This record gives sequence, C-alpha cells and structure tokens, in this order.
Amino acid sequence: MIELSGVFYSYDDEEVLRDINLTIREGERLVLLGINGSGKTTLLKILNALLFPQKGIYTYFGVRVEKGKLKDREFTKKFRKEVVLLFQNPDVMLFNPTVYDEMAFSLRQLGFGEREIRERVLYWADRFGLLPYLDRTPFRLSGGQKQKLCLACLLVLEPKVLLLDEPTANLDPKTTGWLVDFLYDLKVTTLVSTHNLSLAPELGDRLIVLGEDHTLIYDGRVEEFLKDEDKMLKAGLLHRHRHKHGDKEHSHYHLHDHL
Repeated sequence: MIELSGVFYSYDDEEVLRDINLTIREGERLVLLGINGSGKTTLLKILNALLFPQKGIYTYFGVRVEKGKLKDREFTKKFRKEVVLLFQNPDVMLFNPTVYDEMAFSLRQLGFGEREIRERVLYWADRFGLLPYLDRTPFRLSGGQKQKLCLACLLVLEPKVLLLDEPTANLDPKTTGWLVDFLYDLKVTTLVSTHNLSLAPELGDRLIVLGEDHTLIYDGRVEEFLKDEDKMLKAGLLHRHRHKHGDKEHSHYHLHDHL
C-alpha cells in the first residue's frame, strides 16, 4: 500500500530523517514513537504529501508520490480523499464559520454534491456528538470537541489511511479513552504518533521508532520493544538518574509516559 525507500529529509542543514525504509500494508494499525525532534511530524507530513522526500522514493499503491505528480488532478483528488492527516493542534485546521461548514469543506473542494455532503456530515456529526453544534462557530468549542471535529472533518472523506500526530496530547483522560476505543473499531489503516508510552499498546499492533540519529531503529511488536531496555535506551525513551532515600543514594532507569 505505502512504501518508503531510502527517504531523507533536512530543514536547511539539519537532517531530520535519514535513510527511512518502511512498508505499510492495508488495514494495519501502527504506532510511531520517538523523542522530540526525532522526525515524527516530518514523516507524517511526507506520508500526507505536504512535504516530499529530498532523497529516496515514496509510493502509494505503486504510484510514486512527488511534487510533479500532484499536478495530475485525478491523482491529487484521489490521494487527498484517501490519505488524511490530523495535526496535533486542532486550531490550525479550523477556519470555517460553522461546524457544519468545517465538516463540509473538503467534500465541497473535491466536488461532492450537496445532498451527499449533508448525509455524510450528519452521519459523522452524530458519531462524534457534534449535532447540537452544527450551526455554531468551531472556535468556541472545547479542546476535546475541537479534536473530535477535526477528526470528523477527515472521516467524512471515508479515507483509506488516517495519520494522527499526537492526537491525545490535549485531551483529558475520558476523551482519551473514547478516542482509543473509537480508533480500535475504525476499519482504516492508521499511523498514530504519541508521547504517551502507556497508550502505545492500545493504539496499534505494530510499532515503529525513530532514533535520536533520525533513523528507523525499530519496527515490530509494541510489547517486545517495551520489554527491551537496550532498544529503549538507544531511542532515548529510557533514562537513568539518581534517587536519595534517607542517607542512601542509588540510581535506576526511568521510563516516562509523557516525554
């Protein structure tokens, strides 16, 4: 479905992705881990074709995704409908006057008829508990409601690939639990980046980890990685520091849920 081969990316002279090789099969649920600055968001933007590999190749169902290819209107329409990205901060995705218009925007841009648009908007607004807010401005919603709205705006497209950049970062525990359950039942390919290590096993079955050197250092089962101290240390997700207990001092490894 998706394949990255030898992908590199730099901002000015700062390398953020180095020789990334990754295959994603249809229907997989993946989790993306890495410390701040390891390249997680850049990787998601490349998969969403907001950025393009400076070296290497990205293919989607065998078609190379590159800047020139997006001049092909039919391919672009298909790709933008099928591969979608939820940003960490929902406010950057909201710009329409009402919740309804926000949910209808991408469908209108892609040429859907108003009858189908209304059917899809009402269906997903109901799924996300947003029906009472359709005529309201999205900017006055709570943080959790904004996150739900942004996700609904993507799912109205009925995508094949859902990319989520730290979707639980601004959510309370109740809404986080709701999101985990919702994603578990969603029948699309998902790649979720997170800083919450305790949530990783609940967000996917396969884990990919970017190291401090911006390479892909792990690709496998979530549980196996979380048991391997050497791999955790290499990823910078485990650290050692000292503790005092009375007159005694000792040090041991610590794993933090939020990096």
